[in-house]
Amino acid sequence: MAQPPWQAPPEPSETVRARLPRLSVYNSLTRSKTPFVPRDPEGRKIEWYACGPTVYDDSHLGHARNYVSNDIIRRILSEYFGFHVNFVMNITDVDDKIILAARQQHLLRQWRDKHELVDSSVLDTTTAAFQTYIAKNLPLLPPDTGPRTALQAIERVYGHVLAGSSIANDGAPAGDNEAKAKMHIKTASSAAEALSMIEPKMDDFLQKASGVLLPYIDSIEKHTVTGQDHDIFTTLTKEYEKRFFDDMKSLNVQYPDKITRVTEYGPQIVDYVKQIESNGFAYEHEGSVYYDTHAWESSGGVYARLAPWNRNDKDLQQDGEGSLAAKETSFKHSGADFALWKASKAGEPSWESPWGEGRPGWHIECSAMASDVLGAQFDIHSGGIDLAFPHHDNELAQAEAYWHKSGKDSQQWVNYFLHMGHLSIQGSKMSKSLKNFTTIREALALGSWTPRGLRIVFLLGAWRDGLEITGEVVKAGRAWEDKLDNFFVKVKDVQSRQHGGTNGAGVSDGSDVAVTDGVGKLDVSEDAVARELFDVQKKFHDALCDSFDTPAALRFLSDLITFYNSQSPSNISAATSLKLGQWITDMVVMFGLDALHKPGSLGWSGLEIPDEAKAFIIPLAQLRDRVREAAKAGHITAEELGVLEDKDTTYSPSQPYANAYADFQRTLHSLLQASAPPKEWLAACDNVRDKVLWNLSIYLEDRDAEGLPALIRPLSPSLKEERATRERLASTKAAAKEKARAEAEAAELKRQEAGKIDPLTMFRTSEYSAWDREGLPTHDAEGKEVAKSRGKKLRKEWERQRKLHEGWKIEHEQAGQVCPGLSGS
Repeated sequence: MAQPPWQAPPEPSETVRARLPRLSVYNSLTRSKTPFVPRDPEGRKIEWYACGPTVYDDSHLGHARNYVSNDIIRRILSEYFGFHVNFVMNITDVDDKIILAARQQHLLRQWRDKHELVDSSVLDTTTAAFQTYIAKNLPLLPPDTGPRTALQAIERVYGHVLAGSSIANDGAPAGDNEAKAKMHIKTASSAAEALSMIEPKMDDFLQKASGVLLPYIDSIEKHTVTGQDHDIFTTLTKEYEKRFFDDMKSLNVQYPDKITRVTEYGPQIVDYVKQIESNGFAYEHEGSVYYDTHAWESSGGVYARLAPWNRNDKDLQQDGEGSLAAKETSFKHSGADFALWKASKAGEPSWESPWGEGRPGWHIECSAMASDVLGAQFDIHSGGIDLAFPHHDNELAQAEAYWHKSGKDSQQWVNYFLHMGHLSIQGSKMSKSLKNFTTIREALALGSWTPRGLRIVFLLGAWRDGLEITGEVVKAGRAWEDKLDNFFVKVKDVQSRQHGGTNGAGVSDGSDVAVTDGVGKLDVSEDAVARELFDVQKKFHDALCDSFDTPAALRFLSDLITFYNSQSPSNISAATSLKLGQWITDMVVMFGLDALHKPGSLGWSGLEIPDEAKAFIIPLAQLRDRVREAAKAGHITAEELGVLEDKDTTYSPSQPYANAYADFQRTLHSLLQASAPPKEWLAACDNVRDKVLWNLSIYLEDRDAEGLPALIRPLSPSLKEERATRERLASTKAAAKEKARAEAEAAELKRQEAGKIDPLTMFRTSEYSAWDREGLPTHDAEGKEVAKSRGKKLRKEWERQRKLHEGWKIEHEQAGQVCPGLSGS
């Protein structure tokens, strides 16, 4: 059936239309950009439902891409365009994966409590679990593969997969089969190591063997878990829900306005399914209820509106059905039909229903909860692109069948579907089920990412496009962040000097003054930077109106800073610098790039040295500035430098800044006492900048050309990298130079040794039996005359050696090391 036309929201009034931005968004329903018009008659409110996490494990960087991108768009709509956004998110705390993970962990804990030691019973059970696991998941291994032979067998049979080839060994992998095989190999190998341990402790043993024990013990004991044992499952989901929101907070993702949980909606979901069945679009089979796609389409409705090309994709359909996918399906009215309600099996949670004990299908949860909170129609629905089919297509079909008795009279349940692109690393999409991910908390704890750096990378990519993390992408994100860092440091210095809060060392004394209209009006006609700011503000606005084009928006900010940096400081008024700095501050804060931002302050956090450092580093920098000026003038006196004491410092790890200041004063006192030349004073100043403060992660930026005091700032990762790169290059260059020198010495030594050989004796070996007066061979060892061709070659060698030997004699005779007549040549 043809795709139905998109039902645009009602036309707003002229007053509302004038107030609305010219915003268009890429809408998955139309697969194009469409004008964004809220359903709210006043054009102020936006109702938004976002698919939240399935909480049974920690969230990874792929989840961060989805939820941070949601947050960026939410902030643009609310903080930039001024809409009132009602953001609703669901928590999936019941589905096949959660049930399996929670039950397996519960049963393993029970089993563990029965065994204090790794005894024969534990080893027998684990060995059986290991063999069951490899038989199911690594079928290419020989049936008799045991723990002790497993590693060799895996290398022999699956070595090509581990090396990057396909399972069939016919090229590069084309799907997830190889990733699954690697996951199973890792699990089996770990269990084999556990079974090979000598007198292991139980916890160490379980850490390695749990991967095979979890499914094995579950297969034996799952019948002991009843449908009413909800706590077994919610214990796991509550823990990981909390961890999810902790991760989101660390990434500066705003909390939802409302959260819905599947476990809190059991009765409402039952009623929702009953209504769909009553409307004629569902049927029951053995306690499960299925959506009737044929009945819906026969009534004039359309199924698979978001991704019609996927409606017959068996793999995607089975993934959506979970455990029901393994059942015989000949009873279905259509191959596209899917479960609304699932009859609970042994070991699964259940709720009462007209069809017997059961639980919600995956897709029905969002339809029921979003309908309950937002009604028959709302503005935005969002999620990862992998949810478009079957999840969101099934949601649409269910909701429209719930609210309407036929497809002909159905209204569009959602006006705008926003799907976020995948994040991949080295071409591989991260997946909880494949266990090939880096969690958000791991990435932040290891320092491989910062919340700001990660968000910048996402902003530099279009929200709906796939994003692969490459070295170039990481480098671009760091470069953009460094550029903003440098800009904010400059304008904060302008602000500090403008408001008299300067300490004379290029940093604020902590009394930052908020930039307000008091900085004065900008004269756009006379100030080039002001004109550029005005133009960029329009471009920036247009970019955000163009489906939240953050890559373009960030490029405009970068270009604006480039233009600012290209101008002579004398041509830029303080008012312009502060106005520019405040607008860029507002925009980066709007994008969520500073969780610690104080309203009205300039720049983002992380630009100041630690508060405990300021009392010592600021006067140190001021003193250093005076020393450098005096040294350059060639006239240094105690009176010009102020009081210098010979500090008797008691070093304390808790006072490294005080130690640095005291050390510098003592060094200057010694130089003054010794009447040291200016170059030694300058060297002492360089040492403070390049070593002492550098090791304290503080960077002093000298600004002699501008006639300004040194700028004090934290040492950025890029500066560290830049210096480390220079040092590596210098080290490589020095190593190459040393190697060349050593090779030259070796070559010279070899030449000297070779030069000692007299050409008269060089061929007197057992290879020959007669020689002429010059020492050239005339007969070989058997007495045969040397052939003419061979003789010519020997003559050439002899001539080379004669020249080499004569040169050696001359060198050593001149040095008095060779007595005349020593050689017979």
